[in-house]
Amino acid sequence: MKNISLLICFILYLLGGAFPGLAIGAADPSVLVEIQNRYEKTNDIEASFVQEYIGKVMRQSQKGEGKVFFKKKGMMRWDYKVPNQKFISDGQTLWFYQPEEKQVLVSNAERMIREFGFLVGEGDLRRDFKLLSTHESSSSKEDQIIVELAPKESHPAVSKLSLTIDKKSYFIVQVDVYDGLGNVTRTRFSQIRTNINFSISFFQFKAPPGTEVIKMQDSSPGEKRP
Repeated sequence: MKNISLLICFILYLLGGAFPGLAIGAADPSVLVEIQNRYEKTNDIEASFVQEYIGKVMRQSQKGEGKVFFKKKGMMRWDYKVPNQKFISDGQTLWFYQPEEKQVLVSNAERMIREFGFLVGEGDLRRDFKLLSTHESSSSKEDQIIVELAPKESHPAVSKLSLTIDKKSYFIVQVDVYDGLGNVTRTRFSQIRTNINFSISFFQFKAPPGTEVIKMQDSSPGEKRP
């Protein structure tokens, strides 16, 4: 679940709020303006989540759930109930803690922020994404809107985003992330709260006694990464 969480955290960080309005029908660039405006008014976010990874070829499925928290400047905290693990970033350092393994992986958060800067306040959604379509959900049981986006520059981790929005509240209730191989990471959100004013210390981590600390080396700019 590690790579899934690292990607979804940045997406929720930007999109965890509500839209003041949204056009339905043909793709309308003003939708991106609404998203960007909403993000700029959101300082921090709290939500419950249920997450699923669906492999296209092997049909592998991984599931997780828990609580997630975000604060501007790249701070985040994923507290998983299933599986038992945590992802925490203070905007500089990224910790991946596995209590049952008594192990924490430590890496530099700067690279993730640089690569997904448009999702953590270091870029512009309108500049970095192309709006593909906006349309109503085909489900007769749910009154929702689907917004589809594609990154303007190719990236192996994201080929398309599909956002499901509740029409009554305009909160995002689901994000589907498609990678270049057609694999899908689906995350549903509930109990979303914004502008709570979390302390910076909430996004820092100190390894408990007896925990093995493994420092990960960042790849050089020209090095190929998995």
